[in-house]
Amino acid sequence: MSEYRHLLGFGALAIGGVILAGLVTRDASAQYYCDERYQACPSYRQPPPPPQPLFPFGLFQPREQPQPQPAEPAPVAPRGYPSRPDPRAGYEQPVDPAVARQYGSLYAAVAGEPYPVPGVRLSDLNPEYLRKAVVFPTNEPAGSIIVDAGNRFLYFVQGGGRAIRYGVGVGRQGFGWSGVANIHDKQAWPDWYPPKEMIARQPDLRRQLSELQSGLGVPGGPRNPLGARAMYLWQGNKDTLFRIHGTFEPWTIGTNVSSGCIRMINQDVIDLYERAPVGAKVVVVQGAGRTYSER
Repeated sequence: MSEYRHLLGFGALAIGGVILAGLVTRDASAQYYCDERYQACPSYRQPPPPPQPLFPFGLFQPREQPQPQPAEPAPVAPRGYPSRPDPRAGYEQPVDPAVARQYGSLYAAVAGEPYPVPGVRLSDLNPEYLRKAVVFPTNEPAGSIIVDAGNRFLYFVQGGGRAIRYGVGVGRQGFGWSGVANIHDKQAWPDWYPPKEMIARQPDLRRQLSELQSGLGVPGGPRNPLGARAMYLWQGNKDTLFRIHGTFEPWTIGTNVSSGCIRMINQDVIDLYERAPVGAKVVVVQGAGRTYSER
């Protein structure tokens, strides 16, 4: 029995010695940390060492508390894409659940393109400007395009008194164009060559331009203001310099923002691109026109 007492005593003495050594080491390590008062110390302006455990080997240590994880960073637009305005600026619209169900897949991200075409936030748009099939009596033949710039709608005539209606953005006051033209050419992910008059009005454009196969311009892609598709409007043998094209800024649809061109949501211009043939007649009317009921 006395042997056990000796062993217990020796064990207690050993543990005490280790604890005392730990305390000494703890105090010694603190001596070498220098704060603003001891600029001569080697560790001046360095972060303090991590606290040493009071008991060695993890004995009698309090359970570690879980550290809070950093918050997830806010999502940002892909590199090169225009930034969406602050929703507090009045762009956001309430989304009716029925509208979300009807249009969620129609305006989802587009697969199979050489560049990403992100899905459209329906809250960025007035639902009036979403793609719709409507009753549209007109004398223009099927396959024609009628742009009602006053109401900011584009109609693709299907015949039989019906059309597909798309919301568009149109030219700012003073840059609007009206008349009759034809689609002379269509291009997917086109390069953009701003006319000299536009560069003269906006000298900052020069910083965005590079030398391309047909002159100074912006190559096709997410930085290009023509978006995923463009249809070029000519009158006879003359280029009007106006286009029907896509945009990576869907919140601008239904407004007067462009320099005269007719801009569409990328998902919509891709759809129109597949429907409208080269040579199709395009009628652009600037005055406020009549509205048409949905089918």
